[in-house]
Amino acid sequence: MTEASVLHDTKTAYDAVAPLYAETFSNVLETLPMERAMLAAFAELVRAHDAGPVADVGCGPGHVTAYLHGLGLTAFGVDLSSEMVALARQAHPGLRFDEGSMTALDLADGVLGGILAFYSVIHTPPRLLPAVFAEFHRVLAPGGHLMLGFFAGDDPVPQEFDHKVTLAYRWSPDGLLDLVRQAGFAEVSRMLREPYENERQFKQAQLLVRKPPQP
Repeated sequence: MTEASVLHDTKTAYDAVAPLYAETFSNVLETLPMERAMLAAFAELVRAHDAGPVADVGCGPGHVTAYLHGLGLTAFGVDLSSEMVALARQAHPGLRFDEGSMTALDLADGVLGGILAFYSVIHTPPRLLPAVFAEFHRVLAPGGHLMLGFFAGDDPVPQEFDHKVTLAYRWSPDGLLDLVRQAGFAEVSRMLREPYENERQFKQAQLLVRKPPQP
């Protein structure tokens, strides 16, 4: 499977479910206290470093982008799905949303203070993830922070599963961290929790890492 085919399949799948997805998940953070705590810590660190805006990569209908804005960040969203971007612009007209791919962000080197990828790298095949993390490293300013949300597993080898929208992967936190470290990031913090009753029966994880500051 080539990168182009992965991007096409993911875009097509999310275009098809965009209205239902927005209806289902636009208020999901209200039920996720642990995730809200990690987002608050991420926002505080980004504000303290003051190195640039935050890109919510794989922003979907824009609900998390708006949440970051409410935490005092200059945040904008990027998504592969044109239908998701249209819904995000409609729901949050005061914020910026761009159609684009995390594999080739239309941004100059070192312009971002933070990147959030909230359950958006889960559809990327493991062999393509190093290129994604290299791209994140490129556009982040030295000292900038990256937060990843993902479904977690105990197996050191990433596991495929049926996400209902399109094929996805579960990662052990240590396994994903190894890839992120290879791209030049250092761990700041992580959160791992058991699924709630209304969730898919996978553990949920958040990984917060930082691009080292310049010497």
